[in-house]
Amino acid sequence: MSETLENLEKQALDSGLLLRIQVRRPFNIWTLKLVVAEKVEENKIRIWGEMKGWAYSGINGLQLDTMRVSPHAPRGVGYLVWASTMAWALESTPCKNARLLAIRDEEKQHEVLVKYFTKRGFLKVREVGSSPLDLPLRMIWGGAGILMLGDCSNVLSINLKLWHSSISKTD
Repeated sequence: MSETLENLEKQALDSGLLLRIQVRRPFNIWTLKLVVAEKVEENKIRIWGEMKGWAYSGINGLQLDTMRVSPHAPRGVGYLVWASTMAWALESTPCKNARLLAIRDEEKQHEVLVKYFTKRGFLKVREVGSSPLDLPLRMIWGGAGILMLGDCSNVLSINLKLWHSSISKTD
């Protein structure tokens, strides 16, 4: 299943949402901030969801750092954030895979994160802990946890289905 970022922007708009992406390219690294928002007033928006990350040429080029969705967000915002991020990566970068770290702050929350990322199409790669070999990864993501890898096309497909399902439902 293929979907362009442009089509997702149109679908978001049809659902009363704004999908915006800010990309910079310092030192041949893409930096990404993607937001899903709703226009509240003429010059005011409410951000419902966001994704931050960076990408570089390489097998695990897309690195995802921050994914947030407001608990009061409209149905499907999280799916739209994931699908749009993957569509951007596949269209605009050489990245085929995405990595993230399910941070281990509190054990119960960590389990929730791992389950959430697994449902979005990510697989556990390895534990990132206190080994000297883990120091670079701990510095990048700011902590210990489970390193997870997702195929961008697969993550896109899973979240597209969920996004399309969420916008076809009526309350």
